[in-house]
Amino acid sequence: MTEQTTTAQRVAETGDPILAVEDLSVRFPTEDGYLTAVSNLSYTVEVGKTLGIVGESGSGKSVSSMAVLGLHDAKASKITGSIRIAGTEVVGISEAKMRKMRGNQVAMIFQDALAALHPFYKIGGQLAEAYLVHHPSASKRDARRKAIEMLDRVGIPQPDRRVDDFPHQFSGGMRQRAMIAMGLINDPSLLIADEPTTALDVTVQAQILDLLQDLQREFNSAVIIITHDLGVIAEMADDVLVMYAGRAVEYGPGKEILTHPEMPYTWGLLSSVPDVKADTDARLIPIPGNPPSLLSPPSGCSFHPRCVHADKVPANLCSTELPELLPGSRGPGHVKRCHLPNADEIFQAEVLPEIAPELLEENN
Repeated sequence: MTEQTTTAQRVAETGDPILAVEDLSVRFPTEDGYLTAVSNLSYTVEVGKTLGIVGESGSGKSVSSMAVLGLHDAKASKITGSIRIAGTEVVGISEAKMRKMRGNQVAMIFQDALAALHPFYKIGGQLAEAYLVHHPSASKRDARRKAIEMLDRVGIPQPDRRVDDFPHQFSGGMRQRAMIAMGLINDPSLLIADEPTTALDVTVQAQILDLLQDLQREFNSAVIIITHDLGVIAEMADDVLVMYAGRAVEYGPGKEILTHPEMPYTWGLLSSVPDVKADTDARLIPIPGNPPSLLSPPSGCSFHPRCVHADKVPANLCSTELPELLPGSRGPGHVKRCHLPNADEIFQAEVLPEIAPELLEENN
């Protein structure tokens, strides 16, 4: 039994989440003042579960996850709040202690596999190095054997031969598989996948997602998947966190978020997804405007300058008062940051008929 498996089992037995983020804020100093990339973010991830984080570019998805791994330069960033991995607080932890956890208890699959893999070193050497860092008593032969085993597990053909290839000799899908192998080589309790299917064709995307699900079941890992693709979220996520301008704007069970969203920004994300069943002349319904500057975000709700439903809120609350993250109409497990009253009714009556009328009967 590995140390990581023991950690996952211990956490599962206590009922505690493998990851608990509370009131996390990440700020970067600039010549024009502090840029707040993440503001007061809270969420949890349970053992064996998948959390999907969605939002436009610049919403804080990757920044928050890099904070979990302690990858921000302490001199060039200011991180406040709490991040607990298997009960261990990592905000303010020493780099030496964080290095022992990184890749061991928590690992990350980066968005660009070609950039994440070193071009001068063989694939097998890079996997073996990741293994030896956390298993110093293992021999180089053991590490090479482990690298071949992991390449085989992620579906690389002829792994005993391809282990000696360089990254440029792998296709895009194979490089992504190699990154997954590197992330899982130490059996981490938590795996963060940042846009794992970017720039891959749809067939390879499906294979990568199936692989992640299979390996999650095998290792009993918790997974955070960061993506723009709501189809990926629908397939994989147990819970969904929607981020906008560095804040959580909606959070809850995946099915609930996708079928009964109560935040207009989430409606906009759903409306922007092409419908393969729609008429060929049908057009997408984009979110108007652009994301705000994080140096000088709008007052009140950050989304209000782009929200087509803001006029339904009395007393200009959207532009003057930041809404709290409060339970929606369907239970405490689903929370939203919005002043809009009767949001679920508005979604059913005005939004759903435009984006997915076939779901009206199912939702009702």
